Amino acid sequence: MIDAVATDSSSTSSNDKPRRARRTRMTGAERRQQLLEIGRTLFAAKGFEGTSVEEIAAKAGVSKPVVYEHFGGKEGLYAVVVDREMRRLLDMVTGSLTAGHPRELLEQAAFALLDYIEESTDGFRILVRDSPIPQSTGSFASLISDIATQVEDILGKEFKSRGFDPKLAPLYAQALVGMVALTGQWWLDVRRPKKAEVAAHLVNLAWHGLDGLEPRPRLIGHRKN
Repeated sequence: MIDAVATDSSSTSSNDKPRRARRTRMTGAERRQQLLEIGRTLFAAKGFEGTSVEEIAAKAGVSKPVVYEHFGGKEGLYAVVVDREMRRLLDMVTGSLTAGHPRELLEQAAFALLDYIEESTDGFRILVRDSPIPQSTGSFASLISDIATQVEDILGKEFKSRGFDPKLAPLYAQALVGMVALTGQWWLDVRRPKKAEVAAHLVNLAWHGLDGLEPRPRLIGHRKN
């Protein structure tokens, strides 16, 4: 359903009667964007199950069929919201990896995730929830895995230059990105300390941990396998 511009047919040519102001309605694209923004806010606050088509329609000032016309229902709206947030986060992280020095790359990756959490809090709340429906872009876990793949190439080169086995780079990439992601989930609500300090501590742990790596780490506890 494409919303059009409504004109008032009761206007007259008589100079004695003023012409009523025209009321501009949203175009189809504008209505779709409005529904996405309303859905995003409600899904972040209440989750998928706690949000209804009736509430989305009421917030938008439209009838339920309008929501179905644009998205086919709540599931379709939710899927578009999640896909957009996944792509935005992935683009922010991968686009930030521009430095030459590995430590600065770690800083950029940490800042990118924290920037996203700060700028798109509702989006991040939606992503870290378990999605009740399949997504074309996968899950939050698969997104983190995609980001780790970007870091994996960087670590592989560093491992090789330092005499470590580059085949272990994927393991360390998952560990590093997972550390940042989980810390981000914690920081989402506490927001302390400040973003730059959080990034500095993350990089401190990651960088100095990598700097002190043993080529062949061993276990010291009673479990050996």
